[in-house]
Amino acid sequence: MQHTTAIAIMAIAASAFGAASPVRAVEITVLSGQAVEPALIAAADIFRARTGISVKIVFATTQQIRQRIGAGETPDVVIAPPEVLDQFAKSGHVSGAERAPLGAVGIGVVIRDGAPKPDVSTTEALKRAVLDADMVIYNRASSGLYVEELLKRLGLAEKIEAKTKRYVGTELIEPLINGKGKEIGFLPLVQILKYRGKGLQLAGPLPADIQHSTIYAAAPAPKSDGGAAFVRFLGSAEGKAIFAGLGIE
Repeated sequence: MQHTTAIAIMAIAASAFGAASPVRAVEITVLSGQAVEPALIAAADIFRARTGISVKIVFATTQQIRQRIGAGETPDVVIAPPEVLDQFAKSGHVSGAERAPLGAVGIGVVIRDGAPKPDVSTTEALKRAVLDADMVIYNRASSGLYVEELLKRLGLAEKIEAKTKRYVGTELIEPLINGKGKEIGFLPLVQILKYRGKGLQLAGPLPADIQHSTIYAAAPAPKSDGGAAFVRFLGSAEGKAIFAGLGIE
């Protein structure tokens, strides 16, 4: 974990919010959920240009984040659902006093470019699309766990078990892009938009009556001044605008 002096951090914090104070380059580490990837990378680039602080990001599922922290990893910033951060605050892994809400990420239905777009505008239409698909793909992150339970609730899980594929994180992107039939996938909307025009297209968000949004927030490690500066930047008006501009509100 990287720490900075009090004098340097004052300059970092000032620069993060628009001042022009020069700072010496340092690096902070961020352990984050994958659903916020495009917005977090954009925010980190601006923060680095503004402050000179390099931001090293590792993306992981919520379960992987728990495992990495439990194994002794000490990132400067953790980005996860609030209930996970609450647990880390109780164990002393993140600050309980500083936190920046980042927004909520919904789930969408994704298909490869060029594939016929299925109707997913209603729950019944989605059920037909899933049954008609040659393959149903989702991940083992927070969104995928919800999709798994949703398919059970809709009475589809057993019917499609033979054609269901589950992947860790974004490993499902490649089989979706390289599919040959009527593959259908489920991903956070932000991640789908990242690959729009790069091999994937959005068939549509989950219908409103079964939509599920995961809320994300950022918290710094208790003694990481650099992490605290980055979290303050993420919680600033500029930081919020970056996330909102990429579909996280």
